Amino acid sequence: MLAAPGPADSVTRMPEHVNRHLLLEPHHDGSPTYLADEAPVLGGHVSVRVRTSTRAPATAVWLRTVEDAEPFYTACAVERSDQHTVWWRAEMHVRNPVQRYRFMVVDAEGDYVWLNQAGVWRHDVPDAHDFVVSTFAPAPDWGRDAVVYQIFPDRFARSVAADARPTPGWAKPAGWTDAPIHGGDPDEAIQLYGGDLDGIADHLDHVARVGADTLYLTPCFPAESNHRYNASTFDRIDPLLGGDEAMERLVRAVHARGWHQVGDLTSNHTGDTHEWFLRARADPSSPEHGYYYFAPDGSYDTWKGFSTLPKLDHTNHEMRHRLVEGPDSVVGRWLQPPFEVDGWRIDVANMTGRHADVDVAHDVARAIRRTATQLRPDALVLAEHGHDASGDLDGDGWHGTMNYYGFSFPVWTWLRRPEGQVPSFGLPVGVPRRTGAEAFTVLRWFIARFGWRAVGASWNILGSHDSPRIRTTTGSAERQHVAVGLQFTLPGVPMVFAGDELGLEGVDGEDSRRTMPWGSEAEWDTPTLDVYAALARLRGEHVALRRGGLRWVHLGDDLVVYLREHPEGSVLVAASRGGSPALRLPAADLGLTDGSVLYGAAPPLSGPTVTIPASATPSFAVWAL
Repeated sequence: MLAAPGPADSVTRMPEHVNRHLLLEPHHDGSPTYLADEAPVLGGHVSVRVRTSTRAPATAVWLRTVEDAEPFYTACAVERSDQHTVWWRAEMHVRNPVQRYRFMVVDAEGDYVWLNQAGVWRHDVPDAHDFVVSTFAPAPDWGRDAVVYQIFPDRFARSVAADARPTPGWAKPAGWTDAPIHGGDPDEAIQLYGGDLDGIADHLDHVARVGADTLYLTPCFPAESNHRYNASTFDRIDPLLGGDEAMERLVRAVHARGWHQVGDLTSNHTGDTHEWFLRARADPSSPEHGYYYFAPDGSYDTWKGFSTLPKLDHTNHEMRHRLVEGPDSVVGRWLQPPFEVDGWRIDVANMTGRHADVDVAHDVARAIRRTATQLRPDALVLAEHGHDASGDLDGDGWHGTMNYYGFSFPVWTWLRRPEGQVPSFGLPVGVPRRTGAEAFTVLRWFIARFGWRAVGASWNILGSHDSPRIRTTTGSAERQHVAVGLQFTLPGVPMVFAGDELGLEGVDGEDSRRTMPWGSEAEWDTPTLDVYAALARLRGEHVALRRGGLRWVHLGDDLVVYLREHPEGSVLVAASRGGSPALRLPAADLGLTDGSVLYGAAPPLSGPTVTIPASATPSFAVWAL
């Protein structure tokens, strides 16, 4: 059987064959090829399937479920087989709303390995990385099939109307071509360029050219900053952005194209100029005083020590009702006419409802989702979670997360420029350089912890308004193009930070918030824009890239190869960061029947042994199977 301890280890007791050991591993994931229903009925049954190889023969496969915290075993039967593959099947009892399971794969000698979402293991393993099936409704189809385009409104585009708006007293005005203030300068947050919502509406054709169909706007409520995460009210749109009427116009224009729009809400905190907080400080007997964490001396808890961001107390029922519960709440109001946004990205959702010995985070997540989906059954509720979202994604709360640690960091470490220091996001040191096996084992572990379905609804991010730009991280257009290939072909929803498609740079979050260079189109990196557009089309044309499984084929230092499998057609993906030798693969183990090139400068695949070409420079290719 397969050696331990991990999915990239070599096969034992099997005839050697070049570069096929990952293909010989038993495999299951939460995609339609392996799981008959991603949201089965509680108390019912769902079919699960396991693939094994005839060159690593199994004599038995057992399904292990955990029901009411007790393990149960069900024998899997052979459903079908051919000279290369054996398919095993069992009916899984769905006893609990979130059902965990894994497989025991037994060889002729009676030895066994465990197959869970993290891989194949010869030693016993805890339940933490088991497969997960949830009886709760999945994220809406549009949210899982989307290409998301993130816009920082102050820096995207100015409409003609913006010129007539006076600059507020707190702001430091900037010309559109001025460089952003960054590096810890106290004026970072008050440098105002004057982008507005009508400016966004004026440039929707550009968003279409990128291939996106969902807008995500960082906060649009009034605030004394350019980022607006310190809201002064949740009841109206900032007049500097054009006010409520401009939001209505933008959402109508977005919906007229058949697109969707996601808002951004700080459920963890308000600004210190927020109307609730001002009443709370002025009158300790006011209801609003109980909305926050005040100490007897009048001090208050904040987000990470920032006095401008007082933390909300979600054990206060009145505050929760006003903010997240019911149609009249902040969450509910903006999902309804005349605004009708399609969902929310929740800022620092990981901290929302958590404070010292208090943890009502899951209650808050459920309340936000319940409010949203009661008003809009297809609403999306996505969490910002800057590190490990394990345990926060497998219930009836957040549909998914902004997947920094489960996607961004692995890609950054593999494709970071090889020379010099590379700035990081959230770490006290720079981005290290890792091999493909090291980087993508991390991705595999996070898929296991988040759960297959949650990963499919989470956003694959190469950069955002909080991080260095992907061009700065990779140091070249060629490596950025490989990163974009991974972003659009690995499980998850690609989120493009406006300007990445033009090759904009930035060494930190504030520096990354550069204005879009409208009027300077001759200076755009149009080959990079074309890469985004082509990969967006490819993702839209092949359901395997949106809903297919993930089977690793090769994890080398400089080359990674994987399969995205779906009953309607599968694809093979190869990504090289440069310096990778040719790789020979057995066509039969790939299930190869076509091998035509879908993307990239690569030859078709054919013959009993196919070859992924050597690549001296960064490259990315996709083939039909």
